[in-house]
Amino acid sequence: MQKNSTNLNILYFYGMSTIAFYVALPFLYLISILPFPLFYLVADGVYFLLYKVIGYRQKVVYENLKNSFPEKSHKELKSIERKFYHYLCDLFLETLKTLTISKEEAIKRCAFNENTKRIFKELYDQKKSCILVMGHYGNWEWAGNSFSLLNSQQLYVIYHPLTNKHFDKLMYTMRTRFGTKLYTMKDTIREMIRNRNEINATAFIADQTPSPENAYWTTFLYQETPVFWGTEKIAQKLNLPVVYVTVNKLKRGYYEVNTEYLVHDSKNTAEGEISELHTRKLEKDIIAQPEIWLWSHRRWKHDKK
Repeated sequence: MQKNSTNLNILYFYGMSTIAFYVALPFLYLISILPFPLFYLVADGVYFLLYKVIGYRQKVVYENLKNSFPEKSHKELKSIERKFYHYLCDLFLETLKTLTISKEEAIKRCAFNENTKRIFKELYDQKKSCILVMGHYGNWEWAGNSFSLLNSQQLYVIYHPLTNKHFDKLMYTMRTRFGTKLYTMKDTIREMIRNRNEINATAFIADQTPSPENAYWTTFLYQETPVFWGTEKIAQKLNLPVVYVTVNKLKRGYYEVNTEYLVHDSKNTAEGEISELHTRKLEKDIIAQPEIWLWSHRRWKHDKK
């Protein structure tokens, strides 16, 4: 009897989540096709609701900021907090914009500087695949779109499938619309080996939170922080050059992608070297423009064991 009840609950939840998706879908497309001035007015409304009314994760955000910038006053931290919530709401809606944005507008809104273009052309001309490492900083979704539109190598992005299969399919569609392909995290190394004869780039978001017992530990923004070994270990195993990617915000709705080589010869790096290098780069970026990092993420939920 309990089993049947559980099954009914699951079916009910699935049915409700399916209904919610199809109710929401027309509104998501409507927002996506809005001209940018109206689009950002909607984002301002979402900001008011999320920050002023709901107070979404405000304690988490403020605690993260306070621990990361102990030298800053309460007033300075609150200023960063407000700017972060504006960015977060813009980011959410800008991701939806990927549903309908044109190729020309995508490149205009998230441009690659000349050094970045040079690095990827150089790698392609040398017939070298590479690993891209970045954080949840700037608009990483738009950066993936621009990469696939501007560069010759195939881009692969590692992702976590969403629980709701309808929203997961929608995100998959948005992320692959301009030619990007996706790896699920559990399949990454196997798929990279399978595609080793292709000239490609695989993007790793390196500031997620691993389990503490299987992590590289370092100090990041004044705090003991675990870092995924995956980026480093896969780079060493396949001996791929590692390129660090920064997505800077120039002004509202406009970003610039900057890159630099971290290492050319991963196989001969010391243990922890790659992980330390990309962590330090991200830390420097966050200090320079703190409001465009994902402070609502529970980055420091684990203690070192």
